[in-house]
Amino acid sequence: MIKINQLEIENVKRIKAVKVEPSSSGLTIIGGKNNQGKTSVLDSIAWALGGNQYRPSAAQREESVIPPHLHIVLSNGLVVERKGKNSDLKVTDPNGNKGGQQLLNEFVEQLALDLPKFMSMNSREKAEVLLQIIGVKEQLNLLERQETEIYNRRHAVGQIADQKAKFAKEMTTYLDAPKDLISPSELICQQQEILARNGENERKRQNLARLQQQEAEASDLVIRLETQLLEAKERLNGIKADVATAQKSAENLQDESTAELEENIRNIEEINRKVRANLDKNKAEDDANEYRQQYDTLTSQLNSVRTNKADLLTNANLPLPELSVQDGELTYKGHKWDSMSGSDQLKVSTAIVRKLNPKCGFVLLDKLEQMDMNTLGEFGAWLETEGLQAIATRVSTGGECSIIVEDGYSVNTTQYQADMLQMEQEAMRQDENESLNKTWKAGEF
Repeated sequence: MIKINQLEIENVKRIKAVKVEPSSSGLTIIGGKNNQGKTSVLDSIAWALGGNQYRPSAAQREESVIPPHLHIVLSNGLVVERKGKNSDLKVTDPNGNKGGQQLLNEFVEQLALDLPKFMSMNSREKAEVLLQIIGVKEQLNLLERQETEIYNRRHAVGQIADQKAKFAKEMTTYLDAPKDLISPSELICQQQEILARNGENERKRQNLARLQQQEAEASDLVIRLETQLLEAKERLNGIKADVATAQKSAENLQDESTAELEENIRNIEEINRKVRANLDKNKAEDDANEYRQQYDTLTSQLNSVRTNKADLLTNANLPLPELSVQDGELTYKGHKWDSMSGSDQLKVSTAIVRKLNPKCGFVLLDKLEQMDMNTLGEFGAWLETEGLQAIATRVSTGGECSIIVEDGYSVNTTQYQADMLQMEQEAMRQDENESLNKTWKAGEF
């Protein structure tokens, strides 16, 4: 990774003369009060390394007649300069060969020159950048479309299944109704068959009565007509034989009742109404079960797509462990951007920008006064662990600052604080002298 070893700036915006030697890794903070030239340092680095698209609109310091001069020494030995009336770029490698902006673009990441630009993106835009650099954007978009489609289908099927189940539950069941619908024609046929059998039985009974009457008449005839006794006896014997035969046929005859069929015929519409109700309820329950099975199938498909999404991100070469994309938004340690700590936001932004161009080993950060000391400490420690370099500005003159910019000049922090202490002591002595002078003039001595 290529970093900034040394930086010299003259006559750019508010800067008169600033020299910085950033730490090779960790956080280098450029401190100072407002309107002293801190941000101008970062703007100068961006202009020197990023090209004329970063050139300030009023690049030359207002009070100066000397044009801007930028001189940066990089860790790979390249020397980058902008000087002269037109601030022309000159890039010289360790062997003395000259290069230009195209050489710098190979290892200078644009977002590294303007990290707040990435941090100000909304969560979905950040996720787009991350997915683009790890090469899974198209695959993840496809899986998310599949997930949305299956989820919507499953939701619709689930609603239908619930409606069907509720409808089936509210329907009435008739336990006394037969399973199948009753056919009136079948009942009538059964009745006709019974009536036919009963008619045959009646015919046989009438035949028996007729024969019995003939027997009686023959007996009377025998009594009255003794002269015809022999003939009558023969006839009697024949008739007796017929009677015996008829008795055998009629002995075990039993009529069948049509009462149940007649009742069924009278109640056929009510019975069939109950049967239809039962069939409708069974159909509703079957429909509900079918949609529930479809719902379960879609749930399985949805879980499979979600697993594929998780595997895709798990197996991707992410800039940070626990960095992911959920529902199209960037997440870190399970938190969305607005729920991350300031330190984690800086960490995620820096890691993603580094991933965009692994050759670029530095980032520029403006206005770190928003971060408390603990956040700065955590972020700086992480930078050192990763071997990254961050050059940042902060409205502060405290010990966390590597250098102080005052009135366009760079001042050693220790020297600045010593000068401030000396100025404060001098001011106190002057106040004491003025107080003594006033007392003397008042004649108190």
